[in-house]
Amino acid sequence: VELVESGGGSVQSGGSLRLSCAASGASWRRYCMGWFRQAPGKERERVATINSVGTITYAESGKGRLTISQDNAKNTLYLQMNNLKSEDTAMYYCAAASSSCWILGYAPRRYNYWGQGTQVTVSS
Repeated sequence: VELVESGGGSVQSGGSLRLSCAASGASWRRYCMGWFRQAPGKERERVATINSVGTITYAESGKGRLTISQDNAKNTLYLQMNNLKSEDTAMYYCAAASSSCWILGYAPRRYNYWGQGTQVTVSS
């Protein structure tokens, strides 16, 4: 399974970015995919998850500003980020596992497959 992120960059506070994660090599009937982020000196944390039937969860920090979505025809996961804040600055990773999000939970170690990450930098 290969996950390739794109779309990161540098924006000013209040700006927007859309991250993409192209997935290949998997054909799972049930899966959980998610966006995680890791800021320097901090642990990797969940941003949002979506499963094979479209159930979505968000971390509190991103509710109302971040939107996860998927295009099954393109095997692509997205994260639309609006009203970005300096505290959103981090490396953003796409992750996947062939299990339900409810069973996996939010611990990064539970996800089998990871992309290489894309950097998001928000300046105030």
